[in-house]
Amino acid sequence: MKYRCLVLIPALLLNVTFDISTLAAQTERDPKEAVTNLTVAPGLKATLFASEPSISSPSSMDVDSQGRVWICEIVNYRAKMRPIPTRKAGDRILVLEDTNKDGRADKTTVFYQGPELDGSQGICVLGNKVIVAAPPNVFLFTDDNNDGKADEKELLFKVTGGEHDHSAHAAIFGPDGKLYWNFGNSGKQVFDKNGKPILERNGKPVLDNGKPYWGGMVFRCNLDGSDFEVLGHNFRNNYEVTVDSFGTLWQSDNDDDGNRGVRINYVMEYGNYGYLDQLTGARWRTPRTGMHDEIPLRHWHLRDPGVVPNLLQTGAGSPTGILVYEGSLLPEKYWGEVIHADAGPNVVRAYPVEKDGAGYQAEIANIITSEKDKWFRPSDVCIAPDGSLFVADWYDPGVGGHRIGDQKRGRIFRIAPPNANKYQFNKLDLSSVEGAIAGIKNPNLATRYLAWEKLHALQEQALPQLEELYQSDNQRFRARALWLLAGIKGKTKHYVSHALKDSNPDIRITGLRAARRYKLDVIPYVKQLVHDSSPQVRRECLIALHHNQSPQAAGLWVTLADQYDGKDRWYLEALGIGMDGQEQEFMSAWLKQAGDKWDTAVGRDLLWRSKIPLTVPYLVKIIENPETKLDALPRYFRALDFIPGKEKNAAVAELALIKEPGDKKRETYIIAEAISRMPANVVMKDQKYQHALAQVINSSRGTPEFTKLVEKFHASAYYPELIAIAGQSGKSQTAVDAIRAALSLKQKVLIQKTLKKKGGSEKERHQKLDLIWALGTSGHKGANALLLNIIKDDQEPLVDRREAVRAIAKSRSGAHALLDLAEKANFHSQLKPTAAAAMSSTIMKDVKERAAKLFPAPPTKDNKPLPPINVLASMKGDILDGRVMFNTKGTCAKCHVINGMGKEVGPDLSEIGKKLSREALFESILYPSAGISHNFESYTIILASGNVVNGLMVNKTDDAITIKDAEAISRTFKMDDIEEIIPQKISLMPADLQKVLTQEELVNIVEYMTTLKKAKKIEKASR
Repeated sequence: MKYRCLVLIPALLLNVTFDISTLAAQTERDPKEAVTNLTVAPGLKATLFASEPSISSPSSMDVDSQGRVWICEIVNYRAKMRPIPTRKAGDRILVLEDTNKDGRADKTTVFYQGPELDGSQGICVLGNKVIVAAPPNVFLFTDDNNDGKADEKELLFKVTGGEHDHSAHAAIFGPDGKLYWNFGNSGKQVFDKNGKPILERNGKPVLDNGKPYWGGMVFRCNLDGSDFEVLGHNFRNNYEVTVDSFGTLWQSDNDDDGNRGVRINYVMEYGNYGYLDQLTGARWRTPRTGMHDEIPLRHWHLRDPGVVPNLLQTGAGSPTGILVYEGSLLPEKYWGEVIHADAGPNVVRAYPVEKDGAGYQAEIANIITSEKDKWFRPSDVCIAPDGSLFVADWYDPGVGGHRIGDQKRGRIFRIAPPNANKYQFNKLDLSSVEGAIAGIKNPNLATRYLAWEKLHALQEQALPQLEELYQSDNQRFRARALWLLAGIKGKTKHYVSHALKDSNPDIRITGLRAARRYKLDVIPYVKQLVHDSSPQVRRECLIALHHNQSPQAAGLWVTLADQYDGKDRWYLEALGIGMDGQEQEFMSAWLKQAGDKWDTAVGRDLLWRSKIPLTVPYLVKIIENPETKLDALPRYFRALDFIPGKEKNAAVAELALIKEPGDKKRETYIIAEAISRMPANVVMKDQKYQHALAQVINSSRGTPEFTKLVEKFHASAYYPELIAIAGQSGKSQTAVDAIRAALSLKQKVLIQKTLKKKGGSEKERHQKLDLIWALGTSGHKGANALLLNIIKDDQEPLVDRREAVRAIAKSRSGAHALLDLAEKANFHSQLKPTAAAAMSSTIMKDVKERAAKLFPAPPTKDNKPLPPINVLASMKGDILDGRVMFNTKGTCAKCHVINGMGKEVGPDLSEIGKKLSREALFESILYPSAGISHNFESYTIILASGNVVNGLMVNKTDDAITIKDAEAISRTFKMDDIEEIIPQKISLMPADLQKVLTQEELVNIVEYMTTLKKAKKIEKASR
């Protein structure tokens, strides 16, 4: 941006322009400054391993057993969507190598390049095999001759959704020899290389349709894609999954952008993670009973039965790569911890985790941040064979979201203690068992993969060395050894049984997981652990019972349920996972055992979680129980929502007629919740329910529930109130919901009657404008005819017609109807500026193309056409330059006052920045007659002398009128000297003001105007 040095000389203001920002930005963006711009945690040092021009825009990374860094480079990111320069040969997979071990890459090899890799989101190196997620494809590349270049390419999986960030992401090799990977909520379904739908073990397709899966999912399968499992679902954009040596899964997930709901999850196998409503697939904004007030928590449906809790919520962000650090080079505080890159807030974090009941709790510890350079966008993190941490930096002004701002830069950093500058380590030696054991102990996953394959192939030949490793003091080494020992043919049961007796609960958990991995009958092992002192071990027992058809499963589940403390949500969800598909049998067994003592904290939670008709009478008793607190009632009503069938319908009908002596507030709430769940035809056919409904509607006035109830039950007596709400609630969601309900109830005649009311107070005039706004914002097709009637009616006030133009242009059908009208010769000329402004802001391509012919954008000083208002509003301007433009060149200060300075013709703009949006500011400048502020209408005065005066009316009495002209000069004329007073339909502000400005100057002026909120401070600061 340009900065102006203002040199004040008597009678002369010199503007000396010099551009220092370009030079500053170039210096700031130079790779030489990359490390300097980072803040690194104590005990660690960052070094630059690679940067542009060697690499650009790295989206994903892996480090192989030789220490080489593999990069998915996505210069062509979303190129099909946006007109950006492209690399015609396609995006690349690069291999970066440090041949002299000085910690900096000095050799770059192109492993593969092709347009099918555009937008790649993940890479996993497994020896000479490389798995690349390039949505909609997951490819398997093979380097047959180990020269660092792909010799073969085949399709491993295909997903739906096209090239999208919310699709397939990176795969990872697990300690059990399995492949783990995921996709986000655009993945939808997984197919094999032949296009055949992938089926789970139970024969059902892996499909996002709510039967049973929603949204993003986590998968486990064999390396060839067989034996496919869904391990978790209902994520939004779960960018990457990682798994530790015990087989525990960790993952990040992004919220709907801007809602401060980014989360880190411990992935409890087979869990639902709550992005979409389990019943309907609705997102978090859809109202539901008992939802959180706080949006970040409401976002994940955390109060619904069957949703696994979040480990941690980290606020706003754009989460990317994740790992578990199982090395020892970094300081001990990071050993065994989750480390995660979040590109949005420019940070790489560790999440120190502690066990918390059957789950975990975590805190945040930053490893790398960048306050100096906000282009630092960490996209991935990996562990090298020496235990150092590698960080890929996409390096861009933005964070994905289908946009790329810089296609030329990218960096890779190595993070290690200050005394570990040399990037060196022992070469993997697979020629001996001892060498393979050293490999399985390595923190680098690519190394462990090769060692695992070798040791697994050796079977009993490696047994002595694996048993020795199993006796290690390092519990993660022990777990890795256990997976391999259990994989030796004929030894699985022996080592599983041995592990279940171990003093370390993590090893007991690993043993039970190994039993499942090798498809043993888990019932004997669950019996062995059913009274384990660790709730985490018991959690794994419950997961092991998932879909288990053994006759003993229900009894074991009941024993585990009896050890629930009534507080641990992780344990409760594990109980739900354990009884999934067998709730009737398992809950019947528990209720039989509990007898009359079912109504406890434990019993209430189990009934709430079960979601089956069997529990309906119990939930009704809980709701009817006077000891159930009012603030607990939403929880149990929400539980009823998940139960299908006539039992639930009969129960809510019973509750709709409840009488609560002495507690009217509680009675009203129960009746309201019950009635809202009843079919409309049942309620409206029975007088006793109609009476209950009236009671509820009357008590709900002033709340969103009023509109919902009136609409659902077609309560015609309240229709006029809906329209009154739409006009009296300002520009709000309440107003839109009310008018949409009225339109759905076919109340166009009643709405028309309200709109046709003449005269009224100033308040009533504003209410009509708000009603017109609500009609346009409703998106209901029935609104168009009502709005067109206003637009075409010459008897309607011009201000109302302009508001109707803006309103109808908000919908595609309405915009086209307006354009149809505008193409006719009789379209009112005074409505054209308003229509032009409204059409300039539209994002609908077909509307924009038609509108451009009718309402071309006004040209600027250099005779160049302006882009649409929404594009102008997205541009960043120079505040200081805008201030200068505002006060010079005869522009804004000629007619407007800021903090007492300027001419008082138009409105005072001292606080305009907190009144109008950027879009509205541009519209006011480019189309001043599109909407004239109240009390700033202009008039033409024709005098008896023949003179004509234009200006704003300052005052008017029976005897005289005072007019202020464009020079801020006020003059008073006697009525006897005036022949005619003509109200004008156009603004006194020039309609071609932009002609004295360039596009850059216009953007700068608006940038300055957005700061006019606490103007005095800003003026002082800018001097």
